[in-house]
Amino acid sequence: MQKLVVLTGAGMSAESGISTFRDNGGLWDQYRVEDVATPEGWQRNPQLVTDFYNGQREKLLTVRPNAGHLGLARLEEKYDVHIITQNIDDLHERAGSSHIVHLHGELVKMRGCVHEDYIVTLQPEEYRQRYGAKTPYGDLLRPHIVWFGEAVPMIEPAIELTQQADIYVVIGSSLQVYPAAGLVHYLPQGVPLYVIDPKEVPLPSRPNVHFLQMTATKGVEELLKRLM
Repeated sequence: MQKLVVLTGAGMSAESGISTFRDNGGLWDQYRVEDVATPEGWQRNPQLVTDFYNGQREKLLTVRPNAGHLGLARLEEKYDVHIITQNIDDLHERAGSSHIVHLHGELVKMRGCVHEDYIVTLQPEEYRQRYGAKTPYGDLLRPHIVWFGEAVPMIEPAIELTQQADIYVVIGSSLQVYPAAGLVHYLPQGVPLYVIDPKEVPLPSRPNVHFLQMTATKGVEELLKRLM
């Protein structure tokens, strides 16, 4: 069974109603990155950060996987599909995809500030967290999110998957945010690369690239026609 590796960005979930960060009207127009997505912001005003991520979790209760998410899950009928996502939502999981690497963390999880390997998955009734909750070891729980200025621990598994790919797909990612943007450089030459995005996406020159300049849902629909 061929290994099909998919890198997804904010455009993957936009059609489900989840705000992108960088587009006009996105989250970074409403909040300062420094205030809600950095270790310094957490130290400066942890209540603001807690409230921000509570709001993002509660948004998850109002959205559903779109046809693009469901289409990627369907590809598992024919391929060994692995998804590398820059998104912190759980829509790939809810759509039924089996193998998912979250590069930037997961919204529905919390972890210890000191004991980082202590990770808890929140149930929907727990999405509104209170600041001050602690691990059994006594350190504070924080959002299980990779903030700006922090290491991306899952980048190495993502690189390995990219190197092993028989087919590679990029969906809804501008390929502007590193280290995720650098993953395509690890893709072996000649491996088919499909890029799905309504906007132009800068890519290194390579053979066998297929641009599908359309939204995630339309692009995955076309991908299914070609690969299934």
